[in-house]
Amino acid sequence: TTSLSAFEDELGAQPPLGFFDPFGMLSGDVTQERFDRLRYVEIKHGRICQLAFLGQVVTRGGLHLPGDIDYSGDSFDSFPNGIAAIIGPDSIPTAGLVQIIAFIGWLECAFMRDVPGTGNEHIGDFRNGYIDFGWDDFDE
Repeated sequence: TTSLSAFEDELGAQPPLGFFDPFGMLSGDVTQERFDRLRYVEIKHGRICQLAFLGQVVTRGGLHLPGDIDYSGDSFDSFPNGIAAIIGPDSIPTAGLVQIIAFIGWLECAFMRDVPGTGNEHIGDFRNGYIDFGWDDFDE
């Protein structure tokens, strides 16, 4: 359609599909701001999935945080891996899950957001001027 052809030159649009919008989220009268917002959310969700996968692989590999998860003496490695850590007989207590979700929500609101005017290089650059190891300064 005409509205989709406006995004044919965006990063990620390549042959043979060109710009691919399988759910039709950009059908109709779409602005560049809506496209940028959807791309921002897609990048953010992709990073969350990458961290979840990394956490799964690391704990399945046997690497757990040292120490106790609560005052009763339960160590981090005493809880099962994967979905069994959330549901099941040996799962993390509900109060612990609430604390984990609250911490993730706090990170989402306080740090994992794109602050304009802080030198961000692209959509989804959450460094906000704080973290710069110089990896993006290349001489060609």
